[in-house]
Parts: sequence; structure tokens; C-alpha cells
Amino acid sequence: MKLFSLIPSILALTAFAPAQLPTLTALPNTIYVGADGKFETAPDTAMIQFNITAQADTAKAAYDQASKAAETTRQVLRTNGIDPKSAEIGFFSVNPMYDWKNPKRKVIGYQVTTSVSLKLKDFSKIGAITQQLADADVSESQSLSYTLEHIDEAKTKAVADAYQRARASAQSLATAAARTLGELSYASVDTMENVRIFAPMSRKAGPMMAMEAAPPTQEFTPQQVTVTAHVNAMFALK
Repeated sequence: MKLFSLIPSILALTAFAPAQLPTLTALPNTIYVGADGKFETAPDTAMIQFNITAQADTAKAAYDQASKAAETTRQVLRTNGIDPKSAEIGFFSVNPMYDWKNPKRKVIGYQVTTSVSLKLKDFSKIGAITQQLADADVSESQSLSYTLEHIDEAKTKAVADAYQRARASAQSLATAAARTLGELSYASVDTMENVRIFAPMSRKAGPMMAMEAAPPTQEFTPQQVTVTAHVNAMFALK
């Protein structure tokens, strides 16, 4: 039997690392400037992350408990119209637990742990899914973050903003020197996405709270995703 067969591998959230800038030789009648720009937009993807953990006297018993929790997770997703295959596993581990007070370090149990992440495009489902997972006692805690998967257009606008700022700085300097700013002769660009964590969500406090309280994300607006860019530009001076 394959455990969590419907939950593939985790998505790792990554940022764009700044590129190594080349060394430039100063040229006569040129001006070299750098500027930062940014573009803010609404996120298009929500990421719910949590761990499924089971503990028992034997590895098989812990495995079976984790398997039941995974099936409960799949059922929560199906109830909300989500294919369980869209969830992803980051790791799966079976670890012995020791009695550290015993000099022989006797094994007293086993713990099975797996991390699960789920990407959602429909933000209206976040509250129901997180509440149902809490009610089912699947995980001790959950975390929710927002990001921008379709980022190319935002990058383009951030670069344009940085370039306009760089050119404005070059123009100001050229004017102050009684020169005329010429054509762009060189440019380099770095971009970065700032992923915003919205909130960690603890396990439910009790069954009555689940019925009386609204989901913690209800009526709130996800934080904007900021894409930043740095442009270095060299212009000719006339």
C-alpha cells in the first residue's frame, strides 16, 4: 500500500537572487547611474502548509494513523471541490523515539511525519479548508502565505519603473553639468519578488469555537506582492 499516493512533492518557495554585476571601465562623456523600482500587485496564489504527524508504540501503528490522517486530508479537499493530486508532499519520515532517561536509550515508540502544501487559486476556499483540517485534528498548526506565480508582467513593470528613475537621475546630473543626455549605451537588471506571509494558524481551541467563530481570513484582503528591480544604466553625454 502506498501512503499518501495522491499527494505529490512539495513546492519550494524561492526568491530571485541578485546577479553578479560586471566590472565597467569608466568612459569619457558617459554617465553611469543605478536606481531601484518596484511594482505592487495582488497575489494570484495562496499556499496552505501543514504537517501530518502520528505517534504510536510501533512503526506500523504510527504509519496506519498517519495514513488515516492523510485520507482525512484528501476527503477535506474533495469536499471543497479540489483534486487531492494538487496537494504536494515535501518529506516523509519514520523516526524512533527513545527514553533518554534510560542509559540504554530504549526505543519507546515511533513518529511518522510528512509535510503537505496546497496551492489555491480560489481564495474563497481558504477559510473552509483550514477550518475543516483543524476540526479533523489532522495537524497541530497551519500556515498561509500568498505569492504571485504569473510574475513576468509585474517584473516588466518593476524594471520600467527602475529605468525611469535611473534615467531621471542621469538627466538631472547632465542638466546640472550643462550637458545633454544621450542614448543608453549599457544596462543591467536584477529583480526580486517579496513573498508575504499572511498568518500562522494554530489548531482549534474547541468544537464550539469552530461553529461560532468566522474563519480567521474572512473579509480580510491578502497583502500585496511587491516585485522590485534594480537597474544600472550608462548613458552617453553630449
